[in-house]
Amino acid sequence: MSPAAGSTTTLVNAVGDGDTAVALGSGDVPVLATPRLLAWCEAATVAAVRDDLADGKTTVGIQVMVDHFSPSPVGAEVETEAVLEKVHGKKLFFTVSVHDGRGLVAAGRITRVMVDTEAFMAKTRPKVD
Repeated sequence: MSPAAGSTTTLVNAVGDGDTAVALGSGDVPVLATPRLLAWCEAATVAAVRDDLADGKTTVGIQVMVDHFSPSPVGAEVETEAVLEKVHGKKLFFTVSVHDGRGLVAAGRITRVMVDTEAFMAKTRPKVD
């Protein structure tokens, strides 16, 4: 089992008060915060390949390049699409786009790497002498 180019997912979220730049400390206006937008983009990439991974495998993000073009107000419905464009060894290359009722909000590329979950988490444990 392995992800293949062409896998896609679209997630839909409503912008809430907790999703704003004010709430997340990334700005002074009550619109969709870039950190939340990035989290939704990452979530879409994860969802796009989740069912195609072997047991015990997951993906981790290694590069995010997203342009945030337009504000989305509280209450806006936001669609985030991720498309797996290319698989190169363990690396997965995605394009992402975000739209609301007024049009394109953001677009970019995200790269993730397939890893063994247990081996990856072992790297976070303290070393025992």
